[in-house]
Amino acid sequence: METIFRNRLPIQLRFNDIDIVGHVNNTVYFNFFDLGKTAYFDAVKGSHMDWTSVNIVIRHIEADFQAPTHYRDQIEVDTAVVKIGNKSIVFEQRVIDTKTGIVKCVCKTVMVGFDPKTNEAIEIDPNWKDAIRAYEQNPNL
Repeated sequence: METIFRNRLPIQLRFNDIDIVGHVNNTVYFNFFDLGKTAYFDAVKGSHMDWTSVNIVIRHIEADFQAPTHYRDQIEVDTAVVKIGNKSIVFEQRVIDTKTGIVKCVCKTVMVGFDPKTNEAIEIDPNWKDAIRAYEQNPNL
């Protein structure tokens, strides 16, 4: 089943995003994906997040670089949640050229509930689960 990306964030490339070869450095994509997750959480909540109250951290992240991104490319990062577990949320993201439709990079991120006081994984807040399911229009997540 193809992922439906309801959250799209245009990305403005900066001079320092480009490496000596003339394309976006691979490490910079992770910044794009973080921006996408931030925009996603803001959209789900309906306002800016209070990040001091967030009890979720990245557990695993992987990226597949499919095509180079150059300085003049017009790109966006698309974000979707594809799975919700008791203690985890799985994101799929992609960087795509908005003019050509070419996917530049895809990413899968597993985030887990986390209690900084005990340094242990915790269950994802049921209110967040419900809000994400509503935003994704998918009660089966």
